[in-house]
Amino acid sequence: MFELLGITPQGLVAQLLVGLINGSFYAILSLGLAIIFGLLNIINFSHGAQYTMGAFVAWIGLTQVGQWFGFPEFSINYWFALILVPLVMAGFGLILERTMLRRLYHLDHLYGLLLTFGLALIIEGMFRHWYGISGESYPAPEILQGAIPLESIGIILPKYRLWVVVVSLVVCFSTWYVIERTKLGAYLRAGTENPKLLQAFGINVPLMISLAYAYGVGLAGFAGVLAAPIFQVNPLMGSNLIIVVFAVVVIGGMGSIMGSILTGLALGLIEGLTKVFYPEASGVVIFVIMAIVLLIRPAGLFGREK
Repeated sequence: MFELLGITPQGLVAQLLVGLINGSFYAILSLGLAIIFGLLNIINFSHGAQYTMGAFVAWIGLTQVGQWFGFPEFSINYWFALILVPLVMAGFGLILERTMLRRLYHLDHLYGLLLTFGLALIIEGMFRHWYGISGESYPAPEILQGAIPLESIGIILPKYRLWVVVVSLVVCFSTWYVIERTKLGAYLRAGTENPKLLQAFGINVPLMISLAYAYGVGLAGFAGVLAAPIFQVNPLMGSNLIIVVFAVVVIGGMGSIMGSILTGLALGLIEGLTKVFYPEASGVVIFVIMAIVLLIRPAGLFGREK
């Protein structure tokens, strides 16, 4: 069987699959960031901490909640967590937006960045104080354990990782469709461009904007639930990822929904290929691409020049 620069086809495909999984997380997290920036004009630096919080809430629900209430045998299952945790995180986001962020919409971006950076430090510090920095984990649901053998190319595909890729793509493209192709999405976009005109037609713009932020935070929580069976749950998991996710958003175009999705997936694959052919550069390749894109097209690949 042929080899490409000393890499077997099995190794190449396996690394591409790893890249696709990472790209799925980049896509869903950068999507949340793009929604929040595009609709609220806030740079949400606490997005990584909210992703961490979602993973911890899921881990607590699956492993700890019964002990808290004196029923050691009780726990919620993974499928319930996949619905409950995003709702809890959306509620948390709604409170943040109503009590803090709403005051910053008409101020410079720097104020929102500083506030959300402070929130990220608080959330990370709380979980570090309560649980330390050692990782926690929980298993994937039984139906998603094991792997599917792909005998034609000589590799096995873990079922849970396949599930992560599929559900991430469904959520990402469904969100894009709602925002770009439905009346609700048209209201959301109009609410950011001319809120007074939209309010004149009887639309509750402040509530709509609050729900948009809540949805972006809910996406971070959803990603946290998906990530917990793959990566260990620890207070640093979000801070390790958020810089890369911001780079994805910048490359795709700040506020561009489709740009965030496609760029996240593409950069995950590029990062995976770099780990095969030039491992030393795998940690910086995304930032090199970001620098090149900013030099050529400052608005990003899918962003609009102002």
